[in-house]
Amino acid sequence: MTRIVHLSDLHFGRDRPELLDPLIAHVNGLRPDLVLISGDLTQRARNHQFAAARRLMDQLDAQVLAVPGNHDTPLDNLYVRLLRPWVRFRRHIARDLEPCVSGKDFVVVSLNTTDPLAWQRGRLRRSSLRRASAFLSGEEDRDKIGIVMMHHPPEHDTNVGKRLMRGADKGLLHLRDCGADIVLCGHLHSWRVAPFRAARSLLLVQAGTGLSTRMRGEPNDLNLLILEDGAVVIEHHVSEGEELAFRCESRSVFRKRDGVWNPLP
Repeated sequence: MTRIVHLSDLHFGRDRPELLDPLIAHVNGLRPDLVLISGDLTQRARNHQFAAARRLMDQLDAQVLAVPGNHDTPLDNLYVRLLRPWVRFRRHIARDLEPCVSGKDFVVVSLNTTDPLAWQRGRLRRSSLRRASAFLSGEEDRDKIGIVMMHHPPEHDTNVGKRLMRGADKGLLHLRDCGADIVLCGHLHSWRVAPFRAARSLLLVQAGTGLSTRMRGEPNDLNLLILEDGAVVIEHHVSEGEELAFRCESRSVFRKRDGVWNPLP
């Protein structure tokens, strides 16, 4: 059994400081094998905001992997944004913008979907997809659950008004064909778990915001994925209103049958 915590959109600089310690305590209390953060660690990509995100990561007991989000490239310095867009992320968080790791029953590949030439809209790069494909199709990892982490969702729910990132449609099918099983993402500050409409062999697991004040009508949250015997359990943990603690609000179970993810009672 493997336990993976999925956080997203922490937005240090537009965060709830009073919720920071409860979030750290709750994540450590879940005793995860791995923590994945799918972008937007900061609000304005400033050094002190990245330093705050780094302090959170250093207080988590498990290994932590993170990818940049669109807020993690500076908006107030055009030179840095265009020529060195991820220099601050690399300085404080990690040199590798697309980290990968392999465990006993899973493999995680990460894609950097941020686009310095756009403010919000991301893009799926062919080079990132080729790298993910090579990692997912490795001889030792072929039978493991393939998890892909990115910031921007490659599919939107029907009520989302934002445009999909560039390359999303073809990229999603590429991930399906190279052996991916689960896609973790954030960006929209809303929670969603469902098989993709265009590729039902892929399961979308979308987190809202772990710490931001920009909750858009939903509570601060995180996901806990439990991988066991070919099934995946997704627990949605939330902190609502003035409550300075997280609790499990819902639990979904999926198993693949004939190559398609099906919900279990």
